[in-house]
Amino acid sequence: METVGRSKLKVLCTAIAGIVLLILGILASISVGAADIDASMVLKSFFDADSSKEQTIIRTLRLPRALVGALVGANLAVAGALMQAITRNSLASPQVFGVNAGASFFIVSAFVFFPNLSSVSLVCVAFIGAAMVGMAVYSFASGGGMSQVKLALAGMAVHFFLSSLTQGMIIFSEQAKDVLYWLVGSINGKTWAHVNMILPWSLFGLLAAAMFSRSVSILVLGENMAQGLGQRVYRIRILAGILVIILAGSSVAVAGPVGFVGLIIPHIVRRLVGGDYRRIIPFSALFGALLLVYADILARFIAYPFESPVGIVTAMIGAPFFLYLAKRGRNIKQ
Repeated sequence: METVGRSKLKVLCTAIAGIVLLILGILASISVGAADIDASMVLKSFFDADSSKEQTIIRTLRLPRALVGALVGANLAVAGALMQAITRNSLASPQVFGVNAGASFFIVSAFVFFPNLSSVSLVCVAFIGAAMVGMAVYSFASGGGMSQVKLALAGMAVHFFLSSLTQGMIIFSEQAKDVLYWLVGSINGKTWAHVNMILPWSLFGLLAAAMFSRSVSILVLGENMAQGLGQRVYRIRILAGILVIILAGSSVAVAGPVGFVGLIIPHIVRRLVGGDYRRIIPFSALFGALLLVYADILARFIAYPFESPVGIVTAMIGAPFFLYLAKRGRNIKQ
């Protein structure tokens, strides 16, 4: 009984610490930039708005950028957690499985061949790309028996292939040159239009994933166990896959293929709160938002006072983490 109490206290403390750090990160994100803004002015902007230059920057540029970063981070982290659960593969993530690359390839193709598409249409294009590539990788890896490394290798092979095609289109097409910066993964210059673009998909995907978390926890125990407990394994995998496509596709449509968030965060969260997906999914959303908000702050100092894509920072963190996981292999617990 005492152990259960300690576990609940640890989860509560982790949640409080994560929320406080996220709030501080959003405030810091609003304050830091080419034009530094005093913390008191940031707080004042929430309660006593005026038409000063600082508050205009906060309301029109800094705040929507921080919100987009938090939503994209939450989406990608939860998508990664779901992928690791339904494949029972510790190396699974939207980046590693080529889902991000598929969404990016379809979006860049849309820029080249259909340059006047609306933002809603671009999100739909991203969904189609993410779904098609995800299914292709899964089918490639499942032939002759599936393993963690085989799935990761198939995903990375498809990722590099589609990335090459995408870069080729950018080189040979004038219409696609504007998306080169976006392809690294960037939330620079995001506005309230981008918040409105991603918010409905994020709310639906994150809430659905949280409601679906009990079934996912049972699935991780194994197919036979899940079926014995009355779960429809095939339907769970399909629904979880749809949520991955919604979360990853909408994020790529807004911020580009930001890498490694979905790989890193679920592992950290499992260490902090255990293996129950009723905790992993909400905490992945919290810590994914936390990671991307702080990564965006760090990205501003890489070439200060110029802006750098946030994808550079997540790649610098995520690439060594991926190699570490690959080295440990099957010793990693789901």
